Amino acid sequence: MSQDLKSIIDGYKSDEETVYNSWFVNNDERLKAFRTIRRGVFDVIQDIKNGSFGNDFKGSSLEFVLNCITEQKQVFKGASHPFYWKPKLRIPDIYENEENKVAFGQFLEKCINATKEEQIIKEIILLDQRKIKGLGPAVASILYFLHPTIIPPCNTAIVNGFNTLFKDKVKLGSWSDYLRMREIIIEKNDELKSELSNDLGAFAGLLFDVGEKKLLISDDHLSDEERTKIEKKIKKRHKEVVSEMEEEDLHTEMQHRILTIGNSIGYDVIAAANDKSRCHNGNSLSFICVDKFPEIDVDKDTYKTITLIDAIWFEKDSNKITCAFEVEKSTSIYSGILRLTDLYYSFPNNLPSLYLIIPDKREKEVILQLQRPSIKNSDIEIHYILFSDLRKDCDAICKFGEDKDILKKISKVVN
Repeated sequence: MSQDLKSIIDGYKSDEETVYNSWFVNNDERLKAFRTIRRGVFDVIQDIKNGSFGNDFKGSSLEFVLNCITEQKQVFKGASHPFYWKPKLRIPDIYENEENKVAFGQFLEKCINATKEEQIIKEIILLDQRKIKGLGPAVASILYFLHPTIIPPCNTAIVNGFNTLFKDKVKLGSWSDYLRMREIIIEKNDELKSELSNDLGAFAGLLFDVGEKKLLISDDHLSDEERTKIEKKIKKRHKEVVSEMEEEDLHTEMQHRILTIGNSIGYDVIAAANDKSRCHNGNSLSFICVDKFPEIDVDKDTYKTITLIDAIWFEKDSNKITCAFEVEKSTSIYSGILRLTDLYYSFPNNLPSLYLIIPDKREKEVILQLQRPSIKNSDIEIHYILFSDLRKDCDAICKFGEDKDILKKISKVVN
């Protein structure tokens, strides 16, 4: 523990006019803001989905969210400024550029539904890779109210305070710099959280007050060894995220294609409950799926299993399942088969068509699995579709298909 930093924190907590005492502790309005802002973010996502978001910040659901944030004075003063639409500069480019608008909505949806730190950091990295003009780390102030123990807010005063406290040179508009700053904040907060809080608003308030020169400091509290360690950690995690992204993209592409086909030929479609926020080439699965899984007459455990099937087609405006699909890549093919068989035995009088969608190189493995006695000796018929065939014929099936029987043209079955 750095004694010098602890002394600064002690001064921060003892001064009644600091952010810590005026905003962070004993403030019911701060706690209410989390609920209000979270609901507001859901409204932003829904407005972007249904095309009612508009082409300006003024009057939008996003303005409501940012107004709620800026009402949390102190740390969040000016939080809305980066989101004002500046026509001459065309920034932030999320109002008139439809693709960027949808990407922003999908980013928010993935983050609000995230349950792990790694998921949120991955989405930040992917958003940064899009290079949407004018859309930078100011978004972190929104994310803070979704995940206050994971994402610290970011603004000019916080960055200035950080640079002063740690003798650093973080740039305000850089996501990579923000992530590096965040790592240091997390590390130092973990060391001193008994003095502050798991909620990163307390540490952000400290940085804000330093940046606003309400707390004056002079010493460096980050060693060269600590800095090098953090840099290596960030580079390693970035490499892992990119590798994982490539693997997931292939899986999501196939989900998106089969959902698109079902939607195009007249079925209601839905992705696995834990996959709806995924997207392929900027197209989120949730944007082509029905809002919620239809009610089906099965027990609770079976229902949960069925909702994890990668893609399901329903008869239009009904709860009748007509097709179910499991997309396999590096995971166990047999686990997908088990989910399909659970579905099959749940509806003995209304049998859905069952499909595995597989990489070409795993065809032999799939054949072996489908020849298992438990499958081969039953009346279950599971077809499989190769990735290459689905990719090649997707557009034609969407154009010419009339019902689910069109899939027989590209699927295979083990006799």
